[in-house]
Amino acid sequence: MAEPQENRAEQAETPETEQPDPYLALERATAAFEAERAEMKDRLMRALADLENLRKRSEKERREAAMYGGQKLARDMLSVFDNLNRALSLMDDSLREQQKGLAEGLDLTLRDLMNVFSRHGIERVAPQVGDQFDPHLHEAMFEAPLPGTKAGQIIQVVSDGFRLNDHLLRPAQVGVSSTPES
Repeated sequence: MAEPQENRAEQAETPETEQPDPYLALERATAAFEAERAEMKDRLMRALADLENLRKRSEKERREAAMYGGQKLARDMLSVFDNLNRALSLMDDSLREQQKGLAEGLDLTLRDLMNVFSRHGIERVAPQVGDQFDPHLHEAMFEAPLPGTKAGQIIQVVSDGFRLNDHLLRPAQVGVSSTPES
């Protein structure tokens, strides 16, 4: 029985400062919990922001795919337009009269192709002689001095251009005046 008294004596001799303070331990645990909570909240907010950015990017890509997904096919169809247009421009009045059915068929086919282009947002860029050259819509095939014109004016239209919504599929090919300013 001497042992229990010794344990009591040792406990009595131990200063109270060495015993853990329950309030201090609670404060430390609370601080650790708050730090972990703040870190988790930050990670959650970043994950939500990343998810929102992904959603917006996906929506933008979906819209662009819907608007411009047929761009390659549209570009390939421009040669069909060019060939039909060229065939019609080579037909003079006497040939049109002789081949009335063929001329009407070509006209109808070209008109139908233009209607299909229109339904799918493909617009014709058709500059006129005398218009000002616009490098965003036109491609200068040649420059030549032409009396009575200003520098940068279109003097000849070689071929029409096309754009799909706001993207240029093919610039209009034009000849431009290089007449110096007097």
